[in-house]
Amino acid sequence: MSVPRVLTVAGSDSGGGAGIQADLKTMLALGVHGMSVLTAVTAQNSVGVQGAWELPAEAVRAQYRSVVDDIGVDAVKTGMLASAELVETVADLIAGTDAPVVVDPVGVSKHGDPLLAASALDSVRTRLLPLATVATPNLDEVAQLTGVQVESEADLRRAAAAVLSYGPKWVLVKGGHLPGEAADLLTDGTDEHLLRAPRHDNRHTHGTGCTLASAIASQLAKGQSVPEAVAAAKEYVTGAIAAGFALGAGIGPVDHGWALGTGLRRDTPAA
Repeated sequence: MSVPRVLTVAGSDSGGGAGIQADLKTMLALGVHGMSVLTAVTAQNSVGVQGAWELPAEAVRAQYRSVVDDIGVDAVKTGMLASAELVETVADLIAGTDAPVVVDPVGVSKHGDPLLAASALDSVRTRLLPLATVATPNLDEVAQLTGVQVESEADLRRAAAAVLSYGPKWVLVKGGHLPGEAADLLTDGTDEHLLRAPRHDNRHTHGTGCTLASAIASQLAKGQSVPEAVAAAKEYVTGAIAAGFALGAGIGPVDHGWALGTGLRRDTPAA
């Protein structure tokens, strides 16, 4: 029996809460084999990003081919791609890969630090999003990519339509920055699913977006449909947020091990 294989193409978070590190932890927790293509290295901790250095396109291409040509892949997740050159390099690689693709169009870090050059936005719109099985922008990324400002839950459908105009099969607009329950809209333009979850009073949410996208990719690799995969991923990330823990002087990470009973939060049990 083959093990589901998921490849993350993203940047490194030296603090271990987001990026490649969060992706691989999520994949392990959800029972798939995680593999990685590193696109950039960040000096990052709980209070922000102190530096970022992108890898050469040649290095990204070599990592991807090394993994996919030998091991194979059942789903791909993209995260921080940093520059137009890397976006286009990754898009070319993905276009030749027969596997579902989850695109997390990472633009800024949890602390507001830029992780994507402004000059790369057009490449994300025209080269990467058309290849996505699911795109997972948050509200800031929706505004960055489309100009649509989401002020309330009623705006989610308009935001989703704007992202879908660039060609992804499905879009999950993450409404976590809105007040009230955490409501996300998943749609392919016809079929709509509004996913709600209770909002936990926990500021330690570093890595939420990376974790959610990786969880979706993991469930797709296991053969779930997009609506099934997104619903399962949201349940997983909601528990990870509830169990998020303090680390360093700023915003701590979500707890990727909560569902396995190996969570790291010590003050209260994982919800």
